[in-house]
Amino acid sequence: MNTILEQFQKKINGTFAFFDRMIIKGYLFPFFSVSGRMYFLSQMNLLLKDFSAYANQMTNDLVSYVEKMAAKEGRPLVYLSSSQISKEENARKILLENPVEQGLICILSVVEGCQTLQPVKNSSGLLELRSVTRKCKYYYFYYLDKEFGFMHVKLQTWFPFLIQVYINGREMMEHVFDKNGITYRMYDNSFSEISDIPKAQELADQFDSKKLCRQLGFFAHKVNHYLDMLETIFHQGYHWSVDQCEFATDVMFESREALEDLYPSLVGHAFYDFKCTDVFSFLGRKLNAKFLGEAVSDYRKRPVGWRIKFKLKSNSIKMYDKFNCLRIEMAINDPKEFKVYKEVHHKDGTASRQWVPMGKSIANLYRYAEISKTANKRFLDSMCHVIPQKSVEEEINHVCQKKKVKGKTYSGYNVWSPETFHLFETICDGRYLIRGFTNRDIRQSLYKKGAESAKSRGKMSREFSKLRGHGLIRKIPHSRRYLVSDKGRRVMGALIETKRKIYPELAAQ
Repeated sequence: MNTILEQFQKKINGTFAFFDRMIIKGYLFPFFSVSGRMYFLSQMNLLLKDFSAYANQMTNDLVSYVEKMAAKEGRPLVYLSSSQISKEENARKILLENPVEQGLICILSVVEGCQTLQPVKNSSGLLELRSVTRKCKYYYFYYLDKEFGFMHVKLQTWFPFLIQVYINGREMMEHVFDKNGITYRMYDNSFSEISDIPKAQELADQFDSKKLCRQLGFFAHKVNHYLDMLETIFHQGYHWSVDQCEFATDVMFESREALEDLYPSLVGHAFYDFKCTDVFSFLGRKLNAKFLGEAVSDYRKRPVGWRIKFKLKSNSIKMYDKFNCLRIEMAINDPKEFKVYKEVHHKDGTASRQWVPMGKSIANLYRYAEISKTANKRFLDSMCHVIPQKSVEEEINHVCQKKKVKGKTYSGYNVWSPETFHLFETICDGRYLIRGFTNRDIRQSLYKKGAESAKSRGKMSREFSKLRGHGLIRKIPHSRRYLVSDKGRRVMGALIETKRKIYPELAAQ
């Protein structure tokens, strides 16, 4: 298989694979069970009828704590009138206007929907603490962190104080590279150039989810001053789960021009040659009659180019370009579609290790990386025998023009004439790929009954001479056989692909 990594290795500096965007949520599990809630009330010596007033007081104290934090750090605390306003844009604008080298950038507050706890009368007329949907104030703490770079922590100010952390894998690796003396260039959240790619990938593969969990705990204590008290009561803190995870493989071309030459053909290959069900192969799944979900393939025109996406239920894999990087990106939103090998405890008290559906626990991040990296590789491996569109256009134009070789002049080809196209299709037939073809092989395909006449033999000889003059075929030394040259494969392959795929689509329109 001649993948694009092999086919264009001279134009590719290397590949780098690591997490991209990650959203990790923290839950205080005891508040999600009746026994846990009642245990908290008993430990606080609190009656159900008094919970609402107590919760309001805790929220007010938390709001006061955050306001004091902003004043102490000397950073802006900004209220946003709508949850639709981009928090990141506001944070970056504040960073630009009021820069900070490290630490808190700003705190943004906004009202959004939430799940909170509230005393509600049950069918017996008794109060019980239930989870209800309401709206409450959230705080977004934006940081420029020494480990994570530009990131944010989102905190719910009402019980049960849910927390969300957004981190970016590329931002994280910047600081790792700085510590290890690796120089790099960035473009829009991608590495366009890395001085030592093997070492960079080795460092990325050493990612430790346990260390990440400790760092998340540090931020949780920093923004929620009630956490110490809750840990004392429950003997546990936040349980961290991966809500959304993206893992990207960047193929770094030597220049933007090198990628631009190839990318239109990659988009065409993915759009025309892949079916929506191919996503099963990319994600390591088998298509069977029991599958009840939805498999979708789509493409979208973005301001900077085309994006191709294959989606299986809520998990997806997509391809797009970023400056000189061809990015293949896997997004896992529903990990239960995949399996992880772990210890399972049975009802009889025994335990065994087996493959089970993967959960969202942060402990499974290593498996997220394994699945995504393999899926991205499968996608890249499927991109084979791709013909660069822009450079081939120039070669096609040259083939259409008169050419003089060693004093002999060859006329140009009318590449869209039926006779020429039939000739190109015949000599590009896959059966001639390895052993090549002879004058007789092509004559018999083109002329059928009159293939053995002197007129046909002479005409075919002149056609072969013209094909060689334009560099479309080459003779195998010490034989009467010919092979399609690399140039011929590009030119004739592009013409055949255009005739078969693009023309029918234009005719349909």
